[in-house]
Amino acid sequence: MRNHEGARSRRHRTRVSALLPDFPWDTIAAVKAKAAAHPDGIVDLSVGTPVDPVDPLIRAALSSVAEVPGYPTTHGTPELRAAAVDALKRRYGITGLDPAAVLPVIGTKELIAGLPRLLGLGADDLVVIPEVAYPTYEVGALLAGAQVVRADGLTQLGPRSPALIYVNSPSNPTGRVLGVEHLRKVVQFARERGAVVASDECYLGLTWTVPTGRSAGSAPGRAVSILDPEVCGGDHTGLLAVHSLSKTSNLASYRAGFVVGDPQLVAEMLEVRKHSGMMVPFPIQAAMAAALGDDNHEAQQRERYRARREVLRTALQQAGFRIDHSEAGLYLWSTRGEPCRTTLEWLAERGILAAPGDFYGPGAGEYVRIALTATDERIRAAAQRLS
Repeated sequence: MRNHEGARSRRHRTRVSALLPDFPWDTIAAVKAKAAAHPDGIVDLSVGTPVDPVDPLIRAALSSVAEVPGYPTTHGTPELRAAAVDALKRRYGITGLDPAAVLPVIGTKELIAGLPRLLGLGADDLVVIPEVAYPTYEVGALLAGAQVVRADGLTQLGPRSPALIYVNSPSNPTGRVLGVEHLRKVVQFARERGAVVASDECYLGLTWTVPTGRSAGSAPGRAVSILDPEVCGGDHTGLLAVHSLSKTSNLASYRAGFVVGDPQLVAEMLEVRKHSGMMVPFPIQAAMAAALGDDNHEAQQRERYRARREVLRTALQQAGFRIDHSEAGLYLWSTRGEPCRTTLEWLAERGILAAPGDFYGPGAGEYVRIALTATDERIRAAAQRLS
């Protein structure tokens, strides 16, 4: 009898995957096959995965500690945390950071998917995500059982008091960059209502043009962090900035990222992650420290993407596409003024695969996201096919 009851309980157990939307990339399998059938092969501009080699300096750091057998620490090595603090100050002007408030993570997607649970959110809590957004923000909220609202303006929230507000500047997928004043208002609003702000800044090092509305005195192509003194006044309370080394350091395969900000929030996440065994492998930590300590390889990679962006941008515009935002990041947010799946088919006929805008929210149904992450040869092939 007891065995039958146990079997019945297992049959009625809720599948976690049932809480989530369909995995978006599975929905474009047919159009990917169509693009792959092109006589000259596919130009895959969909996922945005790096194709350029990892810099030798980083590889040397990785192999230099490959013989170390012991467990790494969840908090990361002092060298890694110091390198992160130094890099954020040197590259982006972020000051006043405590190395203890740096926490390495196993790729930033893992962190974002688990962040609401790490912060103790549940069914009574509201998570705010951008109207057009990286899908994992919503996934993390759903896994925690929290409520989700899409909003780009604070007035859209009315009297509600969210527990967590996601900011993504520069944006994936749109490439939109938020100005200092906008970010200040988000910080002020969050502090008035007791919310945490999590700023996804993975594309901060890939800015190209000054966004419309930025003051004339702003530096060309500069995007600012939520932790920038101009934004938060040097007070990191309630603020988290998420950074990745997948982009300009080509470390997507290493799963190398970190979160930094409010020391109390980071300390709480550290305690939970220690119990969960969420540790970045020690060789990866050494590679991260080397990458954060060297700006030359990052500048070289940024230049590769800049050149590819110019080739693709020109070809798309000449083919009748309109490019919106795209001031920063690894993508061109493009439209032909038609349903995105129609555009996806049009591109696939030419052997080009993009990501449909409906991956990112109901307001993006006429856009496609076109990545810069292909070799120079494949970028040239795409440009020729578009013409």
